[in-house]
Amino acid sequence: QVEVAESGGGLVQPGDSLRLSCVVSGLNVINYHMAWFRQAPGKEREFVAVSVRPGGRGFYADSVKDRFTVSRDNAKRMLYLEMKNLEAEDTAVYFCASGTPAISAIRRSDMYRAWGQGTQVTVSS
Repeated sequence: QVEVAESGGGLVQPGDSLRLSCVVSGLNVINYHMAWFRQAPGKEREFVAVSVRPGGRGFYADSVKDRFTVSRDNAKRMLYLEMKNLEAEDTAVYFCASGTPAISAIRRSDMYRAWGQGTQVTVSS
């Protein structure tokens, strides 16, 4: 059974930094793309970033490029999202997911099978 668990969310001020973590059990993460998605109240879930298998090259949504960095530690089965210069628009529940979509589909949430429960990130002054 695959289990995914996110942590590291919290309440921060605009301009602050935050690091999210995700641990995956029940699968060998080196064989999977590992992605972050987020969902704000009243909005659809949207792609944030992905670390593609096996080496971890990152792809990002335009809204977070140059501010967020995705990384992975395959040995520890961990995925990270380093977020800098946070903005109010980054407020959302952040989800970690694993899957094996084609590179052309890595931004599609329906292509990922295993999801965590999410961690809340609130950016407010």
